[in-house]
Amino acid sequence: QVQLVESGGGSVQAGGALRLSCQVGGPSRSSVNQHGMGWFRQAPGKEREAVVTIGNGGMTTYADSVKGRFTISQDSARYTLYLQMNNLEPEDTAMYYCAVTRNVYYASPPLSPAPFIYWGRGTQVTVST
Repeated sequence: QVQLVESGGGSVQAGGALRLSCQVGGPSRSSVNQHGMGWFRQAPGKEREAVVTIGNGGMTTYADSVKGRFTISQDSARYTLYLQMNNLEPEDTAMYYCAVTRNVYYASPPLSPAPFIYWGRGTQVTVST
């Protein structure tokens, strides 16, 4: 069993920054150590969308809407995933989720929920004008 717990969300003004964290836990966490990981978000009334994904080789793929503003990283053991969000915009307001893929990914997984099997409960990010 794999458990993902996000933290770091909050309310900021436009132009501000937040750093999200995702802790990978559970008795089976070592079994997904080489799998792909990612951050997703879902705003009210909208579909869940991919923000960024990362493979075990360190390659990343960002959504166009966050390129140059968001940065994904992870600790050396790949048990903590981070999302540094700078220059936040009101359009970034959403619940943010971290996720792990079903399979091993050396390259970054596609920007789609389909490959991802484990999900956290999310952390809310609210950006005001």
